[in-house]
Amino acid sequence: MTKYVLLITIFFTSFNAFAQQDSNSYSAQRVKVNQLLKERSMRFGKYDESLNQRSGIFGWQTKKDIKNSNEILRQVVLTDNNIFKELKVLMDYKDLQNEQKIVVADQSEERTDNYMRSIKKLQDRNVKLKAESSKIEKGKNIYTYIIIFLVLVTGVGFYLFSNKIKSYEKRTV
Repeated sequence: MTKYVLLITIFFTSFNAFAQQDSNSYSAQRVKVNQLLKERSMRFGKYDESLNQRSGIFGWQTKKDIKNSNEILRQVVLTDNNIFKELKVLMDYKDLQNEQKIVVADQSEERTDNYMRSIKKLQDRNVKLKAESSKIEKGKNIYTYIIIFLVLVTGVGFYLFSNKIKSYEKRTV
């Protein structure tokens, strides 16, 4: 029984270490995505500021202002694309973690089933051995009674035979 408890403890310890390693990768990816989101937010703030810049005559926007705004907006879009790529990686990590959990659960269930089958076989064999042992004990008891009976019969026979010999010797003398 202690072997099983030890085996289960080792299994869960190794599972936690494996899950923690995946959690570290997942956490690193989340940090990367959060950093990209901050960068996007900062760039969008710059874009918003660039829309309010008016360096032209009469407070109008110049071509340069519009190009600058468009360039900042293009960088926001590129950052969004990077965010989508990194989110895809993050989702892949999550899917991989879920698949690993399913595999580990299946393996655990399979091991548990195997342990249960082994325990059942051992219990059946134990019952069979106990039955054989009780048969052997009963057989030993019968042989013991037979031996005791034979010793008694031999003793009684010897006693009767010795009495007959003594009575025969008394008659002949």
